[in-house]
Amino acid sequence: MKKPGYQVCLLLGSNIRPEYNLPLAVGLLRKQLTVLQVSSVWESAPVGGNGPNFLNAALLAVSHLDAPALKQEVLLPMEAQLGRIRNSDKNSPRPIDLDIIFFDQQLMDLTLGHFAHKAVPVSEVLPEVPAGKDQSLKEVAARLVAIDPLHLREDVVL
Repeated sequence: MKKPGYQVCLLLGSNIRPEYNLPLAVGLLRKQLTVLQVSSVWESAPVGGNGPNFLNAALLAVSHLDAPALKQEVLLPMEAQLGRIRNSDKNSPRPIDLDIIFFDQQLMDLTLGHFAHKAVPVSEVLPEVPAGKDQSLKEVAARLVAIDPLHLREDVVL
């Protein structure tokens, strides 16, 4: 019997060789998941720390693994493969960060509507998701980017 497929939205981020690491991560994810859509790449200043600017993108996919298994069997090993070293500073520079934002229509990151670097890429792949008082995620993203501008990086192709 075939396992059910779960729709998952991931946020990818990198501020160490991001022009190399983001496309590499998307390529590796395509081998593990059925990728439905990938957002544009957006550049932003780091939040809560110093270091180079981040590049972020969102990816909408189907996984046959549940959320904990996806994190443990795919995302964490992939971060390690791409050189991510976790330490006590959760805002330190990193070659890749792979976060589950939505899993099977359930919001997994409650800060999505608070940060432009998260809301803008995710709103490209899930624009009509509710994100507040009668607002879609796309509307919330537009409000956030007016406060915290992002830069579209058309030169980075995923």
